[in-house]
Amino acid sequence: MKKLFLHITLFFSFICFSQNEQLAQYYYDKGDFEKAKIGYQELLESVPQNQQYFLRTIDCYQQLKQFDLAEKAISNRLKQYNQANILVELGYNYQLQKNDSKAKACYNQAIDKINLNAYEVYAVAQSFEKKVLLEEALRAYEAAELKMPNLNFNFQKGLLYGQLGNLEKMIDTFLDEAYKNPQNSILIQSQMSRFMTGEGDANFSDLLRKALVIRVQKSQDIFWNRYLSWFYVQQKEFSKAFIQEKSIYKRNDTSLSNIVNLAQLSIEEEDTETAKMILDFVLENSKDLELLLQANTYLIKMKINKAVPKDYEAINLELEALLKQYEITPFSLSLQLIQAHFVAFNLKKPEVAKAIVNKALDLQLSNYQQAQVKMELADIFLFEEKFNQALLYYSQIELDLKNDAVAHEASLKAAKTSYFKADFSWALKQFKELKSASTQLIANDALEYFLLINDNTVADSTQTALKEFAIGDYLLYQNRNDKAIAQFQSILKKFKGQEIEPVTLLRLGKVFEKLGDFPSALSQYQTIITEHSDGIYIDEALFFSAEIYNKKLKTPEMAKPLYEKILFNHEDSIYFVEARKSFRTLRGDNNL
Repeated sequence: MKKLFLHITLFFSFICFSQNEQLAQYYYDKGDFEKAKIGYQELLESVPQNQQYFLRTIDCYQQLKQFDLAEKAISNRLKQYNQANILVELGYNYQLQKNDSKAKACYNQAIDKINLNAYEVYAVAQSFEKKVLLEEALRAYEAAELKMPNLNFNFQKGLLYGQLGNLEKMIDTFLDEAYKNPQNSILIQSQMSRFMTGEGDANFSDLLRKALVIRVQKSQDIFWNRYLSWFYVQQKEFSKAFIQEKSIYKRNDTSLSNIVNLAQLSIEEEDTETAKMILDFVLENSKDLELLLQANTYLIKMKINKAVPKDYEAINLELEALLKQYEITPFSLSLQLIQAHFVAFNLKKPEVAKAIVNKALDLQLSNYQQAQVKMELADIFLFEEKFNQALLYYSQIELDLKNDAVAHEASLKAAKTSYFKADFSWALKQFKELKSASTQLIANDALEYFLLINDNTVADSTQTALKEFAIGDYLLYQNRNDKAIAQFQSILKKFKGQEIEPVTLLRLGKVFEKLGDFPSALSQYQTIITEHSDGIYIDEALFFSAEIYNKKLKTPEMAKPLYEKILFNHEDSIYFVEARKSFRTLRGDNNL
């Protein structure tokens, strides 16, 4: 009975203590430092050794300008624990009172303690960094390394150099650390990527490029070629990355898998010229069947994406030849599915395509491969307007591969199927759920359709314009581009000035881009810019126009002011980072 009473007493004491801590934290966050001070004083009396309670109490004193009380409390704790980081607290208390000489003396004493015991650096440097005393934090790390040369704080020092604006020193420190401890490379590259995408000065990329080029020239170690290749990939300069990868391969003839991955990145960024050059190199130099199949797969997909009807026969013959070469096995499944999709969507022979897919289903496939085949079969059923059969297969994939990226893709396609068949209420519900998908592309796609349905339902409860628009989107899905263009142009005439107009212009622009009719695409985007400048599609119209001028028409002087408008007027745009990078390049910031 006594033990039970003791346990109950301890339990309620713990709850009470926890509530006191939460209350002190509440007042502190609220900025009511007088009440927070009382709370933390009581907590500190209960647990005197708690560093967090002590620091919060001192901070409350300082916020209330009670520097004498803070100094007394810090001095007492220094006598009691004799820890070097407490000297930092004392020095900072002097600094807040503009007594810089006493502050400096305390900081020097803290660093002197590191000279006696190098392990004091962890608490001391952390205290300096929390107070944004970056120069002192650097001195602390340097003192510790001098005392114990086996200690390594290059990563921490690199970050501090970056915060201090000493970018050259930051780069040299990070690169030295990466070479000395390659296991830290990913962490270092992550930090440098932040500066390359805008957290640092505009010249950071230029400085990093120069530093890496110098190391490549001075050293024969392929480590630096790999690093320079990584840099060029971040800059999306894939042809330059390929030069480095070729150099690595020639000196270390092991595998071409990194080069194939580089080709994939080039394709994703629509640098098909570089991708073709890379893949041709793989075909010439590799004997690895898997890499050869992968290279051929990428090449044929690029041909299909750029094909016009007169190219179809040659592509079909090439697909048949490749499948004859690699045979109908699970190994060549990717090629089989490409052939099925091409036959259905380009040659408009869905029955033949389904026969190819069903033949693939008879193979000994993994669950993941079966899902890929079912996805293609569902896509073909959707092409044929057999919506319910398509939904059935998409649902099977969702059940077979729960929480997998492929299952999310199937969910998105199922939502689009509901949208195509004008079941907007159900589609809206599905898109709303998919907005939070872990895959960014799926989440962005879902958000686009969610806004499309929601906005045009609010504007028109009959959803008449939306139904017409869904028909246009479905024609695009079927690869019937001419009919889709006619449908969207009809919408512009019927519903001029209504909610549906800007998104219709955007769709038309993307279709014209796909067909290589850039003047027509620019015309659609310009209408959005001039007539719908306050709408949600303005940043896309600006960015897509800039990209056409910059990358397709090779007239950068026309692109530059469009990128600039995104930077000044649309900081929340998903295209902001890319626009900034392109603008800086056109302005000449990254020239060597």
